[in-house]
Amino acid sequence: MPSDTAHSLWFDHALLPDGWARRVRLTMADGVISAVEAGTERGAHETDHGVALPGVADLHSHAFQRAMAGLTEGRGPASAGGERDDFWSWRALMYRFLDRGGPEEIEAITAYAFMEMLEGGFTRIAEFHYLHNDIDGRPYADPAELTARIVAAAEATGIALTLLPVFYAHATFGGAAPSQGQRRFITDLDQFAQRVEAGRRLTARLPDGVVGVAPHSLRAVTPDELAHMPALAGNGPIHIHVAEQTKEVEDCLAWSGRRPVEWLLDHAPVDPRWCLIHATHVTEPEWREIARRGAVVGLCPITEANLGDGVFPAAAYAEAGGRFGIGTDSNVQIGLSEELRMLEYSQRLSLRGRAVMADAARSTGRALFDRAHAGGAQACGVAASGLAVGAPADVLALDHGRIAFAGRDGDALLDSWIFGGDRSALRSVWRRGRQVVIDGRHIARDTIEARFRRALASVVQA
Repeated sequence: MPSDTAHSLWFDHALLPDGWARRVRLTMADGVISAVEAGTERGAHETDHGVALPGVADLHSHAFQRAMAGLTEGRGPASAGGERDDFWSWRALMYRFLDRGGPEEIEAITAYAFMEMLEGGFTRIAEFHYLHNDIDGRPYADPAELTARIVAAAEATGIALTLLPVFYAHATFGGAAPSQGQRRFITDLDQFAQRVEAGRRLTARLPDGVVGVAPHSLRAVTPDELAHMPALAGNGPIHIHVAEQTKEVEDCLAWSGRRPVEWLLDHAPVDPRWCLIHATHVTEPEWREIARRGAVVGLCPITEANLGDGVFPAAAYAEAGGRFGIGTDSNVQIGLSEELRMLEYSQRLSLRGRAVMADAARSTGRALFDRAHAGGAQACGVAASGLAVGAPADVLALDHGRIAFAGRDGDALLDSWIFGGDRSALRSVWRRGRQVVIDGRHIARDTIEARFRRALASVVQA
């Protein structure tokens, strides 16, 4: 149904901003929620859509890496010599992967990842977009060629887009010259400013489009370059990778005498516009200061586990009022419930406890979901979200007929989805009032999957 046509949806349960409600009708017009009625009986011609949840933002993705999923699980040359594989050996494989794939392949891979995000419960994506150049490292004739492909993928799938052009200029701390493997990422400040403006122009045709900036990391930008980022962001968000790896912490200490998060907090105007991606290796004074400033930590639990990054102290941080959201990063797997489950389980393994992310008022699943929803919206530059009048009509529907939900209501519905259900429990997704996922499948899955298969034939099988 077109998003500009007024229509309503009826749910037996719905998670509204002030908590759970029963027998809820959501009315939508022009892509936003125009009315919310609780305690209303289902009309004769209305369908019971089950359990309504607000759509959640995926605050960190490198969509092109979806094509690599499952291809980096063998032991590399370093491990054959007695050393373990780690993030750095994975990165070397990722760089080699970038020797293939032009604009058509990048768009097809991105569209497939965005489609899976919608099927998995994410209705907005913050794409940390750092593929800028051709395979040989030269800019395309249109420097915004790949930016346009990201926007086209969002348009084809219907997902909301927060576009984060990435500034990447150096190999490591201190402004070192970039490596050959980084040639597709590299830009200078003038080129970057042009790409940001091109991103704003291109996303203007998308509903609810947001543009921010992403200095890649303290390894990839100098202090002088970092100082330009807030002005380039305008009113948009600012995202940065920081303290993901212990080697990164050691290298930053050798360069500056400070740990990465410590240096960033001392030298950048970190505030609620900022999202610190990973921040895995932080001290208590560092995470307390992040929380005090109101910034968001972007956690990507499946990728952080896949790469062996470590575990962020999410339980203590959340208890102190710290804000976080969820990202899918390398997109080795894509799904909201899977990411939330991995986050809780990583805390349980680290702390050797249970129900670690729960609080006095909310169960584990509810606390995880609420925090991811609020933190994701903030990090993506979204002013209005949730099942409330005036917010975009981004709605998830769980199939409450599933055995996993039998006899459950309230927070137990979320707990049962995240910890006891499976992906198929998420039945329908509406984005700006338009149903884009029906019975667990994106409405354009066949076409998008066919393009993805052709792209894989080029970038994987070549």
